[in-house]
Amino acid sequence: MRIAGFVWLDDIVHRSSISQARSYREIGEFWDTHDLADYWEQTEPAEFEVDIQSEVTYYALDSTLAATVAEIAWQRGVSVETLLNLWVQEKLKEYTVQPVSA
Repeated sequence: MRIAGFVWLDDIVHRSSISQARSYREIGEFWDTHDLADYWEQTEPAEFEVDIQSEVTYYALDSTLAATVAEIAWQRGVSVETLLNLWVQEKLKEYTVQPVSA
């Protein structure tokens, strides 16, 4: 992802303008307890470019498995997609797979 004019907040020494946070975690914690409507007058327009090149591939999953995965994802507070991606990444670490040549 490319965002023009964007600086990673973890790499700067000054705080973000509204939340006064120094990290993404602090920004998230601030906005979890605050409403943007209360700060709208302090915002200003911004322009940036985003070049997202992501691909999604779908695989069939037994409905019973899907229901179980959905329940576990809900319990952990993540999406089903996130949970499945994490599980597959963990499992793939156990294997040495040769990349497919293009």
